[in-house]
Amino acid sequence: MSLKIGALFAGYGGLDMAVMDVLDTELAWYAEFDKAPAKVMAHHHPDVPNLWDVTKVDWSAVEPVDVITGGSPCQDLSHAGKRKGMKAGTRSGLWASMCDAIDIIRPRLVVWENVKGALSAEASSALEQCPRCVGDPRDRGPVLRALGRVVGDLADIGYVGRVYGLRAADVGGAHGRFRVFLCASPEDAAGLGELTRPASPLPQLGRGSTVRPVGSDRSTLPARLAGQLTLLPTPAVNDMGASYTPDEWDAWTDRMKSEHGNGNGHGKSLSIEAKRLNGADSGWLQYEAAIRRAESVTGRPAPPPTKPGDLSPAFVEWLMMLPAGHVTDPVIGISERQQLKALGNGVVPPQAAAALRAYIADERAEASA
Repeated sequence: MSLKIGALFAGYGGLDMAVMDVLDTELAWYAEFDKAPAKVMAHHHPDVPNLWDVTKVDWSAVEPVDVITGGSPCQDLSHAGKRKGMKAGTRSGLWASMCDAIDIIRPRLVVWENVKGALSAEASSALEQCPRCVGDPRDRGPVLRALGRVVGDLADIGYVGRVYGLRAADVGGAHGRFRVFLCASPEDAAGLGELTRPASPLPQLGRGSTVRPVGSDRSTLPARLAGQLTLLPTPAVNDMGASYTPDEWDAWTDRMKSEHGNGNGHGKSLSIEAKRLNGADSGWLQYEAAIRRAESVTGRPAPPPTKPGDLSPAFVEWLMMLPAGHVTDPVIGISERQQLKALGNGVVPPQAAAALRAYIADERAEASA
């Protein structure tokens, strides 16, 4: 009998797609407040209810589920944002609603996903009754970090788990999107091994969250590409290069570097690199090895990077290792700008699946030790 999933902050469904790839599961309900990704979910799951606003749900009244997934909003944790942290009144503070759902529903498995900033952004909880009450008061930095709050909150309600960090590139993606995945179960929970699907051909994380990247030996690449694996910039919700030409972007970056000594402070722009590729006479330029590897892993060719002249949502969808049309099918009825926003906020399913498989493998190893 299939396990049932409840997906919070569902986006276009990347996290629950990963769970479905690893475990025998089906979606029972989801919560997605943003209308555009909600349309994506409704298109793929027309008979599954959307709970919409997680702060207004009576969790005792919803259908019980075996798995709860959630990528709670990262805006206040991301290095690209204002770093307000995981606190009451911030969007990232909506983790509290997910924790309430877990506490009331008591699923067998929790899968939480977030940005690398969760490792460093400030947080507050019942653990701290005043600033710097915990730890050395001479410490000038935050005492409690966002990831620490999530781990502590789960421990308070009887859940224990493991944390994994990896890049999209570690499962064959053409970009370096790093994400933190926390998988947890009740302390007295039975294993999930009997519901695990056969392993996918993607690489599996080893114990201790290490990973051997796909194609790291370059053996499957043409000789002319051996030793070359330059990754594309990762998709972002707010791509600062979207309104620039490559020449304008380069001039602005040089000016910022001269004035501040750190370039633009946000790294490369996917939109700019796509425009460079569109104007190139020699294929994918320095990104060719990464593109060819990702084509091999995903089983489909990379679409053109621009449409027409601007970053193509179909190309970004491919970078996120999604099925063609998952977000960009015109039938869904969202604009290209909405597609790019949803994709920039989304989860790379094979990346999350690798973390979940690692968790199950590590739990089995510990149980048999």
